[in-house]
Amino acid sequence: MKIEYDIKLDFNDVLIRPKRSELSSRKEVNLIREVNFKNSNRIWTGIPIMTSNMDTVGTFEMYNILSKQKLITCFHKHYNLEDYPDNLDPDYYMISTGIGENDWIKIQQLIQQLSPHFLCIDVANGYMSSLTTFVKKVRNKYPNITLACGNVVSREMVEDLILNGVDIVKIGIGNGSVCTTRLQTGVGMPQLSAILECSDAAHGLGGYIISDGGINVPGDLGKAFGGGADFIMMGSIFSGHKESAGEIIEEKGQKYKLYYGMSSKTAMTKYSGGVANYRSSEGKAVKVKYKGYVINTIEDMLGGLRSTCTYIGAKRIKDIPKCTTFLKVNNQVNKLFN
Repeated sequence: MKIEYDIKLDFNDVLIRPKRSELSSRKEVNLIREVNFKNSNRIWTGIPIMTSNMDTVGTFEMYNILSKQKLITCFHKHYNLEDYPDNLDPDYYMISTGIGENDWIKIQQLIQQLSPHFLCIDVANGYMSSLTTFVKKVRNKYPNITLACGNVVSREMVEDLILNGVDIVKIGIGNGSVCTTRLQTGVGMPQLSAILECSDAAHGLGGYIISDGGINVPGDLGKAFGGGADFIMMGSIFSGHKESAGEIIEEKGQKYKLYYGMSSKTAMTKYSGGVANYRSSEGKAVKVKYKGYVINTIEDMLGGLRSTCTYIGAKRIKDIPKCTTFLKVNNQVNKLFN
């Protein structure tokens, strides 16, 4: 047993110090980024923000809106082959897979059908040796596909995955709003510290990271990018919209949509017939107030990010880390009217 005594940080533990800026308007900020992927040898251009590959938000309806804004929709893995339309732009969607034998059969068929640019190999516990084995198999067969993989929160696994062919490592364990992994297992790391450690490891090898989860407000985007995240994946922010999956629920005059973790009892009952007797649920289901059209949320989030950039003098997303100084705080907002 060992103890690390330095305190790990989350987004609400810090603020970004403002700096003198030559930017006089949010319009001067360019959120489009060009990314060169070392292992797949692909170049991508867009806004490096994406939906989580959860079945409530990783939908075709979401893609129809996000792709026009040059954001990525990470489709959930439960779509059938015949569900996919044939006019998808491969730069703005990502297909997902598990690491089982049936997953391998399905993903080969899907890659043949779609010729996608992005594939997300997604497991809750990215520390399993079987994940690395699966990564090698995919990379050997598909050398030009851009691989995202996770989830992990520490340097050594980021390095291992990138050295074995991954382009973008997903960072985050237990930080999602409908994830209960930390309560059930006691395992995890506060997201900002995970980003700081893992981005340093990835960038040293020419790789990239996705900060997956933990974004609650627009200001968290600037903190994630400031900590070194290259991409940001969000679930709850995209939940509850017209483009999110599920029917609208009405209770006492208020409209809601259901949102749940993919390791929740709700998801496992839907796709596996229930929670297996050797495991427990590590997610929850919540009713999210209906938010209307997702484009309004996108514009609010991106507007906040542009404003962050004007406060610190960052003309591009790529410039945010070098313009960021974090201040550790014991309170970041006045909560009188929260």
